[in-house]
Amino acid sequence: MIKINLLPFRTAKKLENIRMQVSVYILTVVLLVAVLGFLFIRLGSELNENRDKNTQLKKELESYAALLKRVDELKKNREDLKGKLDVIQALEAQKAGPVMLFDEISIAVPKGKLFLKGLSESGDKVTMTGIAKDYDTVALFMTRLENTKSIKTVTLGSTNKSEVEGQIINNFSLTCTKDLGEQAPKAEKGKAKKGAVKAKPKKR
Repeated sequence: MIKINLLPFRTAKKLENIRMQVSVYILTVVLLVAVLGFLFIRLGSELNENRDKNTQLKKELESYAALLKRVDELKKNREDLKGKLDVIQALEAQKAGPVMLFDEISIAVPKGKLFLKGLSESGDKVTMTGIAKDYDTVALFMTRLENTKSIKTVTLGSTNKSEVEGQIINNFSLTCTKDLGEQAPKAEKGKAKKGAVKAKPKKR
């Protein structure tokens, strides 16, 4: 009977398997290193890009900060100018107020029937004294005054009759309250003040 020794063949096969496993392991390690290297390079590139973007954004933020500072300065200057304009407008209104008041009083006087002898102003009060042909003329004058934009209410003070050069005249005094608020339309103002005029005094 012929006997064959298979031990060297088995040993060689085991060695071959070991070499294949080592080769596969080495190949796997090389492939893994290559993948990791690729990922490292890619992440490094993205990191550099993000750094560049971050630097650019910082520069833009600095430029925006300068613009915002400029905008704040302009807003402050605008507020200062607005305050100055308000003061100027208030001063102009104070200057124009008495002119408008006296002009409206002059227009309200019934021509040829009533004459003012005195006019004084204190705060929001205006006091007038004068003479009139009769009490109806005084009542007409009061109504006209209350329909102006500058006067809110009119109150009749003292009244009396006197004789001048053989003619009977009616002396009177009025106290007016100036309208310091927002002016209402003349028609509406006349309606709102309807009945505010004091009752016409009876002739003595």
